[in-house]
Amino acid sequence: MSIRLEKLLDVWHSQIDQHQWILATVIETAGSSYRKTGAMMFINDLGQYYGLISGGCLEPDIMRKARRCWDSGQNQTVCYDMRDEDDIGWQLGIGCGGMVKILLQPINKANNFLELPLLKQQLSERQISHYAQDTTSTFPNNWVVKTGEITSIVNSALSSDALTNSVIEHKFTPAPQIAIFGGGVDAQPLAAMAEVLGWRVIMYDPRVNYAQRDKFVHAEHIVRDKFLDLVGHPSLTQLDAVVIMTHNVKLDGEALLLVQQSSADFVGLLGPKHRTEKVLKSVGISVEDLQKPLSNPIGLDIGGELPESIALSITAEIHAVLENKIAFTQADKKGLKRVG
Repeated sequence: MSIRLEKLLDVWHSQIDQHQWILATVIETAGSSYRKTGAMMFINDLGQYYGLISGGCLEPDIMRKARRCWDSGQNQTVCYDMRDEDDIGWQLGIGCGGMVKILLQPINKANNFLELPLLKQQLSERQISHYAQDTTSTFPNNWVVKTGEITSIVNSALSSDALTNSVIEHKFTPAPQIAIFGGGVDAQPLAAMAEVLGWRVIMYDPRVNYAQRDKFVHAEHIVRDKFLDLVGHPSLTQLDAVVIMTHNVKLDGEALLLVQQSSADFVGLLGPKHRTEKVLKSVGISVEDLQKPLSNPIGLDIGGELPESIALSITAEIHAVLENKIAFTQADKKGLKRVG
């Protein structure tokens, strides 16, 4: 499973002193490949790995090669090329037909843990972070740089202009923060799917019997204040998406009114259009009064009536909006004819 870097850093940091660790990074690809440049994976001396840099076909071989990094303390670069029939990639049965080059780096105190603790801190503070790796250095040479300073720092850190192309610069954005207003049964799979994607989930519901912690273990926070008492609440300034699904007309209206002042780029409301008219009327506003575009009915039209299907359709729509994509199928995008 591909996991957001923040989660990988959380897992690694929680076991930082318990194991030897390797950071594996995709530094170059050509043709078709499962993951692209910048994909990362953490490997420990128990043979466990977190994250993926392929579809699972390369990981066992990479773990074997990682042991050399622990012994030497040095970087190692490995290349798998399915375009070359003599390459080990053919023996491993890689089906993508492309090339992938991977940088393996030991993570230890001697190399300042590759400055990963600082990267983790920045992302946890919801900062956009830049991370640089010198891919030709014998010993690990990674560093965190500030936004806007990356070009000057990268150039000054290298001894010659010829090496500039050897530095890979990664830009990491903090995990999306998703607010779910309403903690009913149908909100449970939505919170779970968001967490699997590495999104941070905040539940809002003032009702005693809703949004119970044992039912929403994937939520980072559960806010129980009345919605209209949350005006100016700090959490509203860090939201990327909002889903309103209390199944109560008045509460939905109050939530919709509240999130107009939030930072969310996406606001969605569960339910048909004729119900939305009642929701707006309950708080004395009209569609024209809304300061943010409203997705209603929320979710992509993928079929299915069960809570899990609805959650999938909602999650898919939010994902497309956050990635600034239009939700076409891959076949539609490429003009291919679907089978069946």
